[in-house]
Amino acid sequence: QVQLVESGGGLVQAGGSLRLSCAVSGRTFATYGMGWFRQAPGKEREFVAAMSGSGRDTYYADSVKGRFTISKDNAENSVYLQMNSLSVEDTAVYYCAARVDWRAVVPGVADEYDYWGQGTQVTVSS
Repeated sequence: QVQLVESGGGLVQAGGSLRLSCAVSGRTFATYGMGWFRQAPGKEREFVAAMSGSGRDTYYADSVKGRFTISKDNAENSVYLQMNSLSVEDTAVYYCAARVDWRAVVPGVADEYDYWGQGTQVTVSS
């Protein structure tokens, strides 16, 4: 069973930065495609960023492009989301997700992912 544990959330002022981490169990993590999603109160879960299993391809929602960066460290079995220039609109619970087989995947669709973490709260104050 693959387990994902997010950390790094918290309270930050607008314009600030946070780095989320997601530790993943599983012997074949290096082949997993990874994604970050978020869900704000009263809203549906939305795609934030994703990275292919090889790490060659990255994908971002338009709302975070240029501000957020996804990265993957296979030696640490971890994926990260560096978030800069945060705004109050970025306030949400952030979830990481893993997909074992990245072939023919639609990175921005939550149902494409096999495993999910429990989420970490990010709150941006004005």
